[in-house]
Amino acid sequence: MPTGVVLLSLCQALLVSGNILLIAVSPLIGQALAPTPWLSTLPVATQWLGLMLATLPASLIMGRLGRKRGFVIGNLIGLGGTVAACVTLVAGNFVGFAMATTAIGIGIGFGQLYRFAAIEIAPAQARDRAVGLVMGGGVLAAFFGPWLARFSQDASVTPFLGSFIGLGALYLIALGLLLVIPLPPVDRQARHEPARPMAELLRQSKLWLAILGAMVGYGVMNLAMTATPLAMATHGHAFHHVSMTIQWHVLAMFVPSFFTGRLTQRLGAPSMIALGCVLLMASALTALGPSTIAGFNITLVLLGLGWNFTFLPATGLLTECYQPAEKARVQALNEFLVFTTAAITALAAGPLVGVLGWQTLNLWLLPMAALPLVVIALQSLVFAARRPQIRG
Repeated sequence: MPTGVVLLSLCQALLVSGNILLIAVSPLIGQALAPTPWLSTLPVATQWLGLMLATLPASLIMGRLGRKRGFVIGNLIGLGGTVAACVTLVAGNFVGFAMATTAIGIGIGFGQLYRFAAIEIAPAQARDRAVGLVMGGGVLAAFFGPWLARFSQDASVTPFLGSFIGLGALYLIALGLLLVIPLPPVDRQARHEPARPMAELLRQSKLWLAILGAMVGYGVMNLAMTATPLAMATHGHAFHHVSMTIQWHVLAMFVPSFFTGRLTQRLGAPSMIALGCVLLMASALTALGPSTIAGFNITLVLLGLGWNFTFLPATGLLTECYQPAEKARVQALNEFLVFTTAAITALAAGPLVGVLGWQTLNLWLLPMAALPLVVIALQSLVFAARRPQIRG
């Protein structure tokens, strides 16, 4: 595997470490600073909003300036967001803190494209394994992120200020790595090649499955994950139990990445996406049991596995749906739809878990998780109907 893929995996580890820290502390900061309880997850939602706003320009900027420059730009925006978060925490400014997490989300939005950069520098036959290796960087994050959240929680007089100082350090390390990663320059020839209209691209059934699989995987996972710290606090679980549950969840999200690519090559992306949806549904059903620490752990582990088996195969399937000249537009559309879903679910998590409760919220996730299964079944029926029949 090229050195660049390994370094991108380290960048992914730093990115996910920061995400874990944010997941653990942002709802609690929101709960402390928000004027009303239903706004407690607003800083998480604005983080996802920033990510969503970055998706279209990030792909287009990298299509014009190249991956390296694009990643550096995104990193600097995220670093600026961490500085703003520190200032607003000291001031106790809830609105300012939400705006700071928006900037951090924009930085994360650029970083979400690490997986596509890995595909571009890896050999063709190693495409799925390259995605798996980059996403597998989250395994390091599963240990480092919760540790950083616990260590930094009370590292300063202002609660959670140390968390964002640590987050800024992660961005600085990632910036150093990005400056030395050997990423290819812009393919200017591809920009002048003929590209199919978007309407024609959208007529590909596998493109719809790739986008829907990633949307559902991220949406279901994000809604349940964002609600978890609030649900656990409501049921009397301490902060260190919350961070450990998130750690188990993130391990389940990223440990399978080292073999998901091989499974996808063997079983096919649609079968893997279907398996991921079944795991997401199993997670929702498990949440209907007792709200003990063990119950939350099992629910979040199944949730992480379901995300991995939907999102990673969907990423590989997406790359089969475009030519080089169409890459930026298709990736931008995919990222926009996926992370718009993530932003909406993050914003909805606080009100839904407050109004519905943890168990009822998970019941609502069952039909959402089943949507790709319906699409896969319909595509199978259409394929069977079009297949030539042998008559005796």
